[in-house]
Amino acid sequence: MTVTINSKLPEFTAKAYHANTFIDVSSNDFSGKWVVFFFYPADFTFVCPTELADVAEKYPQLQSMGVEVVSVSTDTHFTHKAWHDASDTIKTITFPMLADPTARISRAFGVYNEEDGIARRGTFIVAPDGSIKSIEVTDNGIGRNADELLRKVQAAQYIAKHPKEVCPAKWNPGESTLEPSLDLVGKL
Repeated sequence: MTVTINSKLPEFTAKAYHANTFIDVSSNDFSGKWVVFFFYPADFTFVCPTELADVAEKYPQLQSMGVEVVSVSTDTHFTHKAWHDASDTIKTITFPMLADPTARISRAFGVYNEEDGIARRGTFIVAPDGSIKSIEVTDNGIGRNADELLRKVQAAQYIAKHPKEVCPAKWNPGESTLEPSLDLVGKL
């Protein structure tokens, strides 16, 4: 079963490379936390390091908002370490790099490309209750933008605190939101 909006985070356990060590990571580790799962095709590739560096740049801001980031590819934790050691760009990553060599996690999230044997570019924002609040999946040639990811997390957190409001297109914190009602139908 793949995830959909408001479905629950799939259960998993896996190895990860994080802070110069190998760690065990479980879906249970994220209970009660905001988390972004950032799937990418493979280590030692082309678009992937540009995206990961972009997210790494926003990671301190995401952490200050109570958000954890976990990158995921079908590489092993050993490969993640080797890439981290070899690439100045990847050395900037301080969030866990989850290993999914069996593709079990990628399949559960619905981003595994069976034909190519790698994950697609998928971004999932998960609320503290474990529900999926945002899903973005792109073709492997299309890089993502961490500024937009940050904005989506901010919107998800705002809506979680203000469930009677919605965030319109291009909304940013501090801007006006909408309160859905019959009075707004056909007026926007």
